[in-house]
Amino acid sequence: MTSQRVGLWLVGARGSVATTAVCGLAALRAGLAPPTGCVTERLEGVSLPAWDDIVVGGHDLVSTPYEKRAEHLARAGLLPHHLLAPIVPALRDADAEVRDGYHPTTHRGPQELAVRRLAADLETFRFKHDLARVVVVNVASTEPPVPVVPEFASLESLRAALADPARAVLPASSVAACAALLAGCSYVDFTPSTGVALPALDELALAQRVPYAGRDGKTGETLLRTVLAPMFTDRALKVLSWSGTNLLGGGDGATLSDPARAASKLRSKSDGLASLLGGPVTAPLHIDNVPDLGEQKIAWDHVSFEGFLGARMSLQFTWTGLDSALAAPLVLDLARLMAAAHAAGIAGVVPELGFFFKDPLGWDEHRFDRQSAELVSWARSLDGRR
Repeated sequence: MTSQRVGLWLVGARGSVATTAVCGLAALRAGLAPPTGCVTERLEGVSLPAWDDIVVGGHDLVSTPYEKRAEHLARAGLLPHHLLAPIVPALRDADAEVRDGYHPTTHRGPQELAVRRLAADLETFRFKHDLARVVVVNVASTEPPVPVVPEFASLESLRAALADPARAVLPASSVAACAALLAGCSYVDFTPSTGVALPALDELALAQRVPYAGRDGKTGETLLRTVLAPMFTDRALKVLSWSGTNLLGGGDGATLSDPARAASKLRSKSDGLASLLGGPVTAPLHIDNVPDLGEQKIAWDHVSFEGFLGARMSLQFTWTGLDSALAAPLVLDLARLMAAAHAAGIAGVVPELGFFFKDPLGWDEHRFDRQSAELVSWARSLDGRR
């Protein structure tokens, strides 16, 4: 009998989002928590991997074990304390499958060697656990934007650059994506980093017959924007400005306090708004690191709009959330959906998964209701493609 087990390989495996996903999966398997926030649980009649069929592994440069990371998340209010003891065996199993990731400053030799080492880890993981397929999800720290270079234009030119020991062309996120595709694994970019969003890697995905999706998981402020902005356009109300402030602590706050890294996040958050409103709009947006917030994120938005006869009005909203608790179930959803897409023979970008992302690859639709309807229709069609 063909194995139905699926691997979920997390890049940034010991970060907050990944740890929350690993803990949540363990709790779901044990029946200790309901699947709140898991979109795939509402997709009736769709054949998806069961929670018990998902095996976790990953790459990271950090060595802190999951038990310690889980204790930190419990103190931060992300995990109920009563869940920790029962899931310790599952966390230790997951720990045993985490391998060293790639970092450009410690790697020696051509990048091709790094790609092949990471790909070999994935192949070993798949063979060891008799997995039908593996889904790689990037939940590592956000990288600065990467300039477009000729080597990204085709797979042939990229391969030549990767084999040159004097050059380091790809950012770490794209090294991980390249390794995943080379190993025949589907790939998801849950961050705004460059990752798989390169013509050469699209070519590789098609050649390897594997699907990919992304990018930048939509969990808070942008989620609200994709619901609210269509209200203004559908009611023929003119939005004059849409200002946003994000306050965050934890690892994300520290990472995004670097203006270069924040640029990737700000771009993915802002691009969709213009599309939703039908054109450019004054939309200042900034991110502040507030360390004492820990894992909590706060977003405050002020929308100035014009109604009949020029009447000026405004909308303000505040979103306070624990981002990892919002993101983790989506990571589990994407593992199930991408495994099903791969099984159905889908290759290349999967635009229908734009529902999950701020900057959806392969699709310019940002309206949440349209994305939701398309996701459900697409998911229900998968069984017929197998």
